Amino acid sequence: MSKDLEDQEEKKKSSEVLKESMNVEDNKKEKKKTKNSQRFVIFICIFILVIAVLIIVFFRILYPKLNDYLETKPKENIELKYTETTNTNNDGIYITDVSEVVENVMPSIVAITSKTLISSGRFGPNFFGEEQYSEGAGSGIIISKSDSELMILTNNHVVEGANELAVQFINGNSFDAKIVGTSERKDIAVISVALNDIDSDTLNKIKIATLGDSNQLKVGNGIIAIGNALGYGQSVTTGVVSALDREVSIDNYTNKMIQLDAAINGGNSGGALLNKNGEVVGINSAKYSSSAMDSSASIEGMGFAIPISDVSELITTLMNGEDDEGVTLGVEGYIISSSNSRSYNMPSGFYISKITSGSGADKSDLEIGNIITKIEGNEVTNISDIQEVLNDLKKGDKVNLTISYISGREYKEKDITVTLS
Repeated sequence: MSKDLEDQEEKKKSSEVLKESMNVEDNKKEKKKTKNSQRFVIFICIFILVIAVLIIVFFRILYPKLNDYLETKPKENIELKYTETTNTNNDGIYITDVSEVVENVMPSIVAITSKTLISSGRFGPNFFGEEQYSEGAGSGIIISKSDSELMILTNNHVVEGANELAVQFINGNSFDAKIVGTSERKDIAVISVALNDIDSDTLNKIKIATLGDSNQLKVGNGIIAIGNALGYGQSVTTGVVSALDREVSIDNYTNKMIQLDAAINGGNSGGALLNKNGEVVGINSAKYSSSAMDSSASIEGMGFAIPISDVSELITTLMNGEDDEGVTLGVEGYIISSSNSRSYNMPSGFYISKITSGSGADKSDLEIGNIITKIEGNEVTNISDIQEVLNDLKKGDKVNLTISYISGREYKEKDITVTLS
């Protein structure tokens, strides 16, 4: 019995020792597991820290250098060029260097200065007062040479009202000039310098410009503008044709022009717009601008040139000493707006208050009191609607009008054809 008790006691002790041993082992495993977890967390923190450092290094040091490299690296597959319009091999020419074209054309471009009398003094030009003049600067293109004079094409607004004109040629020599013919509606003019006044050195250095075909221009074509910008002397700007047939209104006349992004500044007016062959395809004429107080003060790169092909026949007329006064209907009056139309129960359009004796209108069926509602099928809402149509016509052309006339107590419509004078 005692032996059995001893055996049981021995087994109990052995069991307790075994449990103790197992607990120790479990504690060791738990401690090891805890240490491993701590190491993993530390590793993750270090890894995240290293990644953050690498990101900072990349964006603060490596990325700017890489970006600069990509921006300055030549783009081998992109070339800014435009295509030949006359060369049969379809080669291109780079717009980045136009020095050869400019060198060849510059002798045909001139600077024009003008003096216009604005005040003759308090009691007259020579009595207790001095004459006051305003000075202007512009550009011109040598287009012809006769036996007696040199013909120069420019803008009408460059020479309009001038009492004195002077032309400066490529070698810096200046000579007096006179107006030969002007066209206010197309804003072009031809002036001349007598050959007898020009020295031989100047005659040997100047050239006659070659006129091109502006009808061949396409949007995106490269162009070159030369002119006497701000009166500082001849300068060159380049760009592309931004748009064609842009309607631009100057001094109540609306004409279709070439829009370009080459810089056009005061003094450039009357200068040459060239294609890559050095042919004159336009006459630099105007630009959009704005004041710093204007909401559109950021306007840039909106210059305009008169297409040379649109005025080629007119240039010949002006060279022959004939002014282009344009054509008129031979009527005077005012616009009846849509609001006035409702108020007075009248059709809207151009109300005729006077007809010029001997004019095309006088020889037609038009009468005082008629209201022109349409011209060539287009509605008349302001005077420019009529002027724009007349700008493209010449003496002897016919124009179709739709007019409203009083018949009893109401207005009726009919069509009338007027021969322009």
